[in-house]
Amino acid sequence: MQSDDSARESWPALMQQAQAGDQLAYTRLLKALVPVIRGQIRKQLTEEALVEDVIQDVLLTVHRVRHTYDPAYPFLPWLMAIISARAIDALRRRGRYQQWEVHEETLTQSAVAPDVHPLDNQNELAGYLNQLPSRQREIVEHVHLREMSLTEAAAHNNLSVAAVKSLLHRALSNLRRFGAHHE
Repeated sequence: MQSDDSARESWPALMQQAQAGDQLAYTRLLKALVPVIRGQIRKQLTEEALVEDVIQDVLLTVHRVRHTYDPAYPFLPWLMAIISARAIDALRRRGRYQQWEVHEETLTQSAVAPDVHPLDNQNELAGYLNQLPSRQREIVEHVHLREMSLTEAAAHNNLSVAAVKSLLHRALSNLRRFGAHHE
């Protein structure tokens, strides 16, 4: 039986063989990757059903982008980038769905305390956003509120993706600072 390190050292060669059309090498590689993928995802996610979904997403992504792997470079960082991206995507999706869920306790609390209104949170958010410079505010609105991709936001604002990332980073830093001063 191979040690974990020697097995991992064979991954670039297996991927290179898979890129050349060797199905057996590709199958061996994917089987070897699943436990590693699972272990990495469990470090980021606790919900087991979500973990399994992300494993499948990672495997599909590896399949879809396998041609981008260059065997001259280490395999593990390439794989970890895919794992991280898919885990973040899953967390974002889950956050979007949870944001729209209304629990029975929330409805009960609203009936008991009608003075607490969801618009208060929206007004607070709008207040924070209005403190941002206009370009930063627009980028936050496009990426986080309208759920545009970075590429879409860049095209919409006639900017590069790097510029959008920079504006978004500065905006989020400012929002954190505004929130800290507010508390």
